[in-house]
Amino acid sequence: MASENHSDLIVIGAGPGGYVAAIRAAQLGMSVTVVEKRSTLGGTCLNVGCIPSKALLNASEKFEEANHGHLAELGITHGKAKLDLSKMMASKDDVVKGLTGGIDLLFRKNKINRLVGMATITEAGKVSVDGTEYTADRILIATGSEPVSLPGVEIDEDKIVSSTGALELKSVPKKLILIGAGYIGLEMGTVWSRLGAEVEVVEYLPRILPGMDSEVASKFKTILEKQGLNFRLGTAVKSAKANKSGVVVDIATNDGEGEKLTADIVLVAVGRRPNTDGLGLEQVGVALDERGRVLVDEDFETNIPGIFAIGDVIPGPMLAHKAEEDGVAAVEIMAGLAGHVDYDHVPGIVYTAPEIATLGKTEDQLKEAGIDFKKGVFPFMANSRARAIGQTEGFVKILADSKTDRVLGVHIIGHEAGTLIHECATAMSFGASSEDIARTCHGHPTMNEAVKEAALAVDGRAIHI
Repeated sequence: MASENHSDLIVIGAGPGGYVAAIRAAQLGMSVTVVEKRSTLGGTCLNVGCIPSKALLNASEKFEEANHGHLAELGITHGKAKLDLSKMMASKDDVVKGLTGGIDLLFRKNKINRLVGMATITEAGKVSVDGTEYTADRILIATGSEPVSLPGVEIDEDKIVSSTGALELKSVPKKLILIGAGYIGLEMGTVWSRLGAEVEVVEYLPRILPGMDSEVASKFKTILEKQGLNFRLGTAVKSAKANKSGVVVDIATNDGEGEKLTADIVLVAVGRRPNTDGLGLEQVGVALDERGRVLVDEDFETNIPGIFAIGDVIPGPMLAHKAEEDGVAAVEIMAGLAGHVDYDHVPGIVYTAPEIATLGKTEDQLKEAGIDFKKGVFPFMANSRARAIGQTEGFVKILADSKTDRVLGVHIIGHEAGTLIHECATAMSFGASSEDIARTCHGHPTMNEAVKEAALAVDGRAIHI
C-alpha cells in the first residue's frame, strides 16, 4: 500500500540498474519511490559514462575518417576537416539530455515517485532523504560505482582527471598520459588521440586489457600502436603532481628503474569501487566483503531482511547491462516470479575502433582450468563485407569443448564486434555447439559470416581460408 511517505519499494540510485528495476517493479504493480542525488536520471552511465563516451568515440572516429581515412580511395575527396571541440561537446551533451529526459517520461508513465537528494538507510524499511523520513516494505540499493585513484595521485578533474573529467576537457591536450590500460581508459585515450593528442599509456601489468583473452589483447595493442598510442607496460606510477604548466608523473619499471614524464593532462583509469558512502550500511549492519561490496544471497537480499542490492555495489562485472539484469531479476523475485541472471554469459565490450567483444571463458582460463578445447579463428580480412567497407582488422575466435563441442567462449576484435557478439550470446545461453552456429544460415554479405566461419574453423573446415 502506498501513502504519502510510504512505498512498496524504495530504490536508491537511478542508474541503469536502479531505474530499470523501478520501471519493472511498477509494471508488476508495486508503488515505487526512487531517490537519486543527481538532478538528472540515468546515473553514471547516461550522465558521465557509457553514453557521453560513446558519443565522443563516434564523433572522433568521424573526424579521423575525414582526415586520415580511406575516403580518397573510394573516390571521395574534400578539404581538411577542422575540429570545433565546443560543438562536439555540445552534441554529446544533447545526446545525454535527450536520454535522461526520456527516463523522466518513463517514470511519469509508470507513476514512479522521484526524489532528488542523498539517501541514508536508518533501519530496515526506513530511508532518510535530506532529513525527511520515507518508509517502504523493501529497499533496493543501486548506487553504482565511482572511480578510484592511486596513492600519490589526487584527481582534481582539471589536470589530473578521471573518465568523468576526460569527457569535459575544454581543449585537446598536446600530451595526455593515461594511467591504466583497461577498457574505460583505452576508450577515452583513443578519443583524444584521434582529436590530436599524443597519448602515452602507463600500465602496471605486463599487458593491456587485464582479464580479457590474451591473444585479443596482444592483437589490439598492435592495432593501437599503429593508431599512434605509446605503451609503457610493467610500469608503476609513484606519483602525479600538477603544476602551472601541466603534470609531472613519477614512474618506475618493475625492475626499479625510475623516470619522470610530463603531460598537459593525466587521465587516471585504474578501476572503480562501490559507491556506498553515506548510505548508513555499517550502522544498519549490512555485511560487506573485503572490497567494500555489498554481500547478497541468490535473491539479491542482504543479511538484513528487506534490504536488497544490485549492480556495481555487489560482486560481479561492473557493467551497465549486468546491473539492468540484476535489477529486473531482483524485483521479479520480490514479486514471487523466477528472476534469474546468467552471469556466465555477460558480454564485455570495448567500444574503440575496432571494437572488442568477449563472452564466456578466455583461452587463458580454459588452459588454467585444464579443460580440453578446440579453437576456431577467422580473420575479417577474408570476410567479403569487411573488405567491401574497408574494415578488415581483427578476427573472430570461438572456443568449444573438445568432447561435447559446446561453445565455451567467443572473442571478437573488429568492426561492430559489440553487435556481432550477441548472436553468440543467444546461442551460448541455449547451450549451443560450434556445429549449431556453423549450420545456421547467415546472410551474405555480412560481418556475421565471420562468426559462422569461425565456428566452421573449430572443426577445421572454414570455407574462405
